[in-house]
Amino acid sequence: MPRFSFRRSPDSAQSIHSPEGKTQSAKLGTFGGVYTPSLLTILGVIMYLRFGWVVGNVGLIGTLIIVTLATSITFLTSLSICAIATDQVVRAGGAYYMISRSLGIETGGAVGLPLYFAQAFSVALYTLGFAESITETFPELNQQTIAVVTTIAVAALALQSAQIAIRAQYFIMAAIALSLLSLVFGSSIEPTAIEPFGASPARSESFWVVFAVFFPAVTGIMAGVNMSGDLKDPSRSLPIGTLAAVGTGYIIYMLLPIILAGRADALTLIEDPLIMRRMALWGDAILLGVWGATLSSAIGSILGAPRVLQALARDGILPNQLRWLGKGSGLTDEPRLGTWFTLGIALAVVSLGSLNLIAPILTMFFLTTYLVLNLAAGIEGFLQSPSFRPSFKVHWGFSLLGAVGCLAVMFLINAIATIVAAIIVVSVYVWLERRELEATWGDVRRGLWMNLVRTGIYQLDSTPDARNWRPHILVLSGAPTRRWYLIQMATAFTHNRGLVTVASVLPSGSRNPAQQGTLEKAIQDYLQRQGIQALVRVVTAPEPFEGAERLVELYGLGYLSPNTILLGDTEEPTHRERYCQMITTFHQSQRNIVILRGIPSQPDEHSHKRKIDVWWGGLQENGGLMLILAYLLRTSLDWQNAEIRLKLVVPDPTAAEAAQNNLDHLVRSLRIGATPQILVAQGRSFTDILHESSSTADLVFLGMAPPGEQFSSYYGTLQERTAGLPPVAFVLAAQDISFVEVLQRQ
Repeated sequence: MPRFSFRRSPDSAQSIHSPEGKTQSAKLGTFGGVYTPSLLTILGVIMYLRFGWVVGNVGLIGTLIIVTLATSITFLTSLSICAIATDQVVRAGGAYYMISRSLGIETGGAVGLPLYFAQAFSVALYTLGFAESITETFPELNQQTIAVVTTIAVAALALQSAQIAIRAQYFIMAAIALSLLSLVFGSSIEPTAIEPFGASPARSESFWVVFAVFFPAVTGIMAGVNMSGDLKDPSRSLPIGTLAAVGTGYIIYMLLPIILAGRADALTLIEDPLIMRRMALWGDAILLGVWGATLSSAIGSILGAPRVLQALARDGILPNQLRWLGKGSGLTDEPRLGTWFTLGIALAVVSLGSLNLIAPILTMFFLTTYLVLNLAAGIEGFLQSPSFRPSFKVHWGFSLLGAVGCLAVMFLINAIATIVAAIIVVSVYVWLERRELEATWGDVRRGLWMNLVRTGIYQLDSTPDARNWRPHILVLSGAPTRRWYLIQMATAFTHNRGLVTVASVLPSGSRNPAQQGTLEKAIQDYLQRQGIQALVRVVTAPEPFEGAERLVELYGLGYLSPNTILLGDTEEPTHRERYCQMITTFHQSQRNIVILRGIPSQPDEHSHKRKIDVWWGGLQENGGLMLILAYLLRTSLDWQNAEIRLKLVVPDPTAAEAAQNNLDHLVRSLRIGATPQILVAQGRSFTDILHESSSTADLVFLGMAPPGEQFSSYYGTLQERTAGLPPVAFVLAAQDISFVEVLQRQ
């Protein structure tokens, strides 16, 4: 089992920073610090008590395939772990620490919590394995009682003196070597004619069920990584020691099935967990190996799991009620409270009382962890960030191949369990994201987004695509709180899918560049607290109109720039001329313009169904853009299911019937959900009809004529015509795109 091997170095339990900020380090070499603890973790309870069961169920060939497949996944993950571990010092938390510092605290926590439970469950796995070997030797004893007593004993040892277990690793390695040698020089216990693929289908388990039970036997690769701070030369020792342990384990695991298959038949291998003892030259040597491996592994897990829990608590992952689990005791900062907590979980799992039940659960936990570790290394390698400089370099393709392998095996073992595991991880991620945890370290996510944005920008061209058109809005709001309704309207138009930039123009000299950045950050924080996703831009200029023109001219990145300007009306007659010059500049820059005159009511300010009036002058030019904006508004949360009334004025009843038919056909073909209304003028002015028909609307869309020589005079007339109406949006389409095509694809 992968577990934290603080037990392995003479001072590994002290390799965490103490409250005083001091660190103890034993400075181990490759053999004692990485290879030995990793190999001891690999050669454990599954090898002794379930290898015969594996061979009996799937046969020699099937076992060799399982060993190769499982080791391949572990090998690829080892490459990824070595790459990450030689780029950073891995502190308490092991895999959690590596993932959280690469993919962010939310991803680290989403994987770290299942990892902790895997470590805690491992304690039960090993003590149950120890108890099973005892009861196989002494049948009169109760297995569950022994498991409970052993679990409490290893926890007490961890609380009292981890040094005993730390110093015992070489004796345990010698006992395992002796047991394997005794097995090699042993003899057959019966004539054998084992099938290449195991027992008969009626009496054997399926390939993937057996794989799930076996896989924990190859998951010891984190043992050395967790001790990187205790190594003399981590960048050299970690790759050599980890990969050598994986290779040694693979050789042993490929030889053992050949020995087992040649000395007993399938049913005997399945039914006798301690079959190796009967085959060995000195049977008790197998018991020494089993007991040493299980007890050292159990102690390793009870030392490691609380440290994961401690790291989770200190990073704020755990709920506030469990923050006490982050406390350490003594100069070595031992997680005693976490050890008691882990003991309770381990005892609960021991009550299940079955290795075959616990092992597949651990397999899913560890495969999930390995999958994310591979992703972390793959993304880091793909981005080639200057900050990622591992001394052990691995091509990102190998890491992603390892991730795919983990995911594929998870689905093959149990698709439902894989989906459940994914739901748990995603749920924890979403929960942590909503808590808005702030990490004091950077992670790879920003680099990933930057790379995606870079690729996307280079893929854009200068020709707008009608099929994918959306309004990307520059909101000239000034101080957000003064014209908050403009920001709300922009959000309603974009649905958090288009880009919104909230812009303010300050007087020249009022802010230096550093102060502008601080102000932008303050506005950004305010918008986020209000649930608004938007970019923020603050500029200085001698006067506001010049600043807005400069902003529209320069703001953007490549072909990704705002295509629509949203601003408020000017009520000051002395400013109208300069205001209209600014609108003309926007139009010449091919930016669509929406001028909002008046403040729309909020959803809770009325009980009736909201009404949006679109005054129709044809599908070309402004008409198409007004319909698109009305449709987007109606499908937003605040304006949901509002009624769009498409209004057209005709001079007399003779033209009304034809106009009604044409408008009905248009609405049906565009599938926009509008209600056509034909209004007969009968000598009335458009202004009178407008006021009479739209007096009950919540928002009125009116098209504007393109700027000309008398645009200021025209705009003043437009203001007078709409005085006293509900909020009005003046719309002027200027972008070089056919809004007819956009509508036909809505």
